[in-house]
Amino acid sequence: MTKTLIEDGCIQDAWALVEQLEDARDAVQQDPCEGVRRLNATIDSALAAMSPVSVSAAAKLLELSQPTVRAWLDKGVLTEAERRTSSVRQLDPHRLHLVLHLVNTLRERGTKTNDLMDKVWWRLSDQAVLDRDDLQESLAQMRRGELIDL
Repeated sequence: MTKTLIEDGCIQDAWALVEQLEDARDAVQQDPCEGVRRLNATIDSALAAMSPVSVSAAAKLLELSQPTVRAWLDKGVLTEAERRTSSVRQLDPHRLHLVLHLVNTLRERGTKTNDLMDKVWWRLSDQAVLDRDDLQESLAQMRRGELIDL
């Protein structure tokens, strides 16, 4: 692929993203819930379009060392991209985005770097449980007062 074609594709993607953001902004004014839904869809779309992230780039984003990022990959805190663009380890942009927010929040609360991995792991584990459909259904039943006697 030529440099011009790549550049044209990047420009088109950027314009499409701007259009999606404007649509979401307009939706927020009409219906805040719909606006938030559109913003989340736009974020997901932008992350899906991103190329896998190198360990060195992830280290800079997370303000961690490359060996630490590799250790987080080995422990499952960060995940490798399914569609890699090279033979070197590359990270999944969705998971990196999620972990970046957790790291920033924990740092704002005073968490030391050597405690970050465990705290991020526990947050991710908690969220995985909360995202389970069976738990959501059980909580909805409880809110409706549909309790089962044992």
